Amino acid sequence: MTIKKLLIIGLVWPEPASSAAGTRMVQLVDLFLASGYHITFASAASKSEFSYDFSHTPVVEQQIKLNDKSFNTFLNTLKPDIVLFDRFMMEEQYGWRVQQECPGALRILDTEDLHFLRQARQQSTKKQVVLNLFSDTAKREIASILRCDLSLIISEAEIKLLEEQFKIDDSLLYYLPFLEQEITADTAREWISFADRADFVFIGNFLHEPNWHTVQILKTKVWPLLRKILPNASLNIYGAYPTQKVWQLENKAERFFVKGRAVNAQETIARHKILLAPIQFGAGVKGKFIDAMLTGTPSVTTTIGAEAMKGELPWNGVIEDDLDRFAERAAQLYQHEPEWHAAQQQGVQMINKRYASTAFADAFILKINELLSNLSKHRQNNFIGQILNHHTIQSTKYMSLWIEEKNK
Repeated sequence: MTIKKLLIIGLVWPEPASSAAGTRMVQLVDLFLASGYHITFASAASKSEFSYDFSHTPVVEQQIKLNDKSFNTFLNTLKPDIVLFDRFMMEEQYGWRVQQECPGALRILDTEDLHFLRQARQQSTKKQVVLNLFSDTAKREIASILRCDLSLIISEAEIKLLEEQFKIDDSLLYYLPFLEQEITADTAREWISFADRADFVFIGNFLHEPNWHTVQILKTKVWPLLRKILPNASLNIYGAYPTQKVWQLENKAERFFVKGRAVNAQETIARHKILLAPIQFGAGVKGKFIDAMLTGTPSVTTTIGAEAMKGELPWNGVIEDDLDRFAERAAQLYQHEPEWHAAQQQGVQMINKRYASTAFADAFILKINELLSNLSKHRQNNFIGQILNHHTIQSTKYMSLWIEEKNK
């Protein structure tokens, strides 16, 4: 049996200790490795000290260049069966070269979340204007979805939006959430008890605007109310890449502490009683809540924060949009052990019923194999995608070639 080759083109080298996007990418890599794929991970980005160490895996790392024909040579040498683009910007940059050099390769887009949806919500929230989804970013991102053979969507709400609002055919979309190990009774017994936990926690990468905005909401709206009810409790703010404006929010007298990067997100969350995240805008699915559930930590968030995560199941804590009630209900959950334990068990249910990798892994690989076997027919059914590829390969190609010549 021939070993299939997968090329992943990364926007960045994944940092699972810094962001949910990094965790998601490593989960995809593990899924394909477990299915016997030969994987090459390529990126034009520079590595950081927090980049995932692939050296303990069979994954081959490849540094590539933007707007450079060396990438074409690399493609011709590798001859991948599948190319996975990490976010639509990578498909825009490299998609035409993949189509030109490896027309028979299955092209998959991992959206992470819908960037245009997150940006539209951000603009609506910050400028207090009506939500406008029909932006230039939406045109770019949806064009990328149409050009690819399959797009991985992490949120059921986003699948519904794409199908109903933008009329994207369901054959081009695939729901693939975070892929987690089930929580067993033995795992749960190892969790830190209610009595041995203290304080509230927030965690999130500060390069991600929704996280910075959420911390501002915590600082100015939620924590002043909450500390009146619980004057001995603290709020600890963790996150990768904090800027000076984040550090300046710390106020020891108010028991509002900025801690910076967490060495291990799950271990950090596990020491606290409750994760607070009054998220006002965003998209996709929030990794912080997955980490909280995996460590038996209830969370208090908003409708947007919990979007598409729980299905018909109860949340592992509280969903509340009114910030006064948000503080009151967080204090109640913090103080009442039976309610806290019930919330913890709801988190166990959610992970095991909605995010267990065993429920998704085999079906996904089966879908990939089906597409590889029927790629020509699949593409014929997506004629709009063929039209976009025809025009994009011309316009993007010549812009890229012009930059290439200019760089010489």
